[in-house]
Amino acid sequence: MNIMKNNNVKAAVDIVLYLIVFVLLQVIFLNGADLMGKHYGIDSAITMAAGTALSGLITIVIFLWRRWSPYSREYIATRPWTALVWVVLLSLGTIIPSQWMIEVLDVDMPKETLELMTKLLGTPWGYLAVGVLAPVAEEMVFRGAILRRLLEVMGEGRKWFAIIISALLFGALHANGPQFIHAALIGVLLGWMYSRTNSIVPEMLFHWINNTIAFVAYNMIHQTADGKLIDIFQGNQRSVYMALGFSLCIFLPSLFQLAQRLKK
Repeated sequence: MNIMKNNNVKAAVDIVLYLIVFVLLQVIFLNGADLMGKHYGIDSAITMAAGTALSGLITIVIFLWRRWSPYSREYIATRPWTALVWVVLLSLGTIIPSQWMIEVLDVDMPKETLELMTKLLGTPWGYLAVGVLAPVAEEMVFRGAILRRLLEVMGEGRKWFAIIISALLFGALHANGPQFIHAALIGVLLGWMYSRTNSIVPEMLFHWINNTIAFVAYNMIHQTADGKLIDIFQGNQRSVYMALGFSLCIFLPSLFQLAQRLKK
C-alpha cells in the first residue's frame, strides 16, 4: 500500500513539474520576445511567432534530454502506414464538427487570445510555431510525458480515467472557453490513440494536420480565426449542415478503422 501511495505521489509531482516547465518556458519566451520586439521596433507578429517557436523548440529539447517523453522507433518499425493514413482522415473529419460545436455552445474567445492567434496565423513564421513545433512539443508534454505517467500508475483498468485527466489538463492549458472545449475533446481522442500504441507519432500527425488546416484556412479566408461556418459558406446554412454531415462520414469510418489498426 505504501509503495503504491509513493508511486502515486511521485507521478503527481512529475506531472506538476512537466506542466510548470511547459508553462514557464512559454511565459519566459513570449514575454522576452515581446520586450525585444518593442525595444528594437520589430513587428509584434514576428516576435510572437519567434517566442512561440523558441518555447516549443526548448520544450522538445528538455523533454528529450530528461527522457520525460522517451524517444523510440518501435512504433514506426511496425510500418503502420495504413493506420497513419486513417489518422490523417480522422483529423480532417474533426475540423468542421469541432467548429460547429463551439458555435452552438456560443462561447466567445477572449480578445487577448484572439489577437495572439491572429498574429501567429497571419505570418509565415507563425506556421513554424503553430504548424510544426507546437504539435511535437504539446504531444511530448501531454501524451508522451503526462499521460504516460498517468497510465503507469493507473494501469489498464483505469485507462480512461488517465486519458480524461490528461485531456482536461490539455484543455485547461489552452486557457479559454472555445479552445478548452476543443482541446479537451481532441485530447480524449489523442489519449485513446496513445493508449493503444504507446507512441506519440499518430498524435503528432493528427495535431499537425489540424493546426496546418487552421493556418491555411485563416490565410485563405481572412478572419477565419474569429469567423463562423455560416460566413465561410457565404450564408448558406444548408451548406453548413452538408459539410458537417460529410465530415462525420469521414470521421466515423476513420475512427472505426483506427480501432482495428492502432496497436502497440
